Amino acid sequence: MKVGLDTSVVLRLLVGAPKDQWQRAIDLLETLARKGDEPVVSDLVVAETYFALQHHYGVPKNEALQALRRMFAEGEIVSSGSAAQVLVKSGLATAKPGFVDRMIHSTYTQLGGVMVTFEQSAKKLPSVRVL
Repeated sequence: MKVGLDTSVVLRLLVGAPKDQWQRAIDLLETLARKGDEPVVSDLVVAETYFALQHHYGVPKNEALQALRRMFAEGEIVSSGSAAQVLVKSGLATAKPGFVDRMIHSTYTQLGGVMVTFEQSAKKLPSVRVL
């Protein structure tokens, strides 16, 4: 069974605090693994976690991206969308368009569509129409 993790759980796993909640999150992952269940994280949770790490925990963009990348690279938690694919791109912390815009773009193109935007920097991506 797929078990979707909320932002609050992902944050505890990444920051390790508060300690009791971090331990409960770790215990959950261990239980899921024993049962053969699959913990999944949606792109919306990834985006929310990315911003929460920066805003609430003072984590620099690059470190937040590295933490998210490691979370998926370890294979214990899977992405239900395009986040894991987008995170493998190097230089995301300073890329234009940025990480979340690239996840949005990836979702639309995976659906076979195009992305329409006012963001001039998106011109470098395929299947984009800048208004």
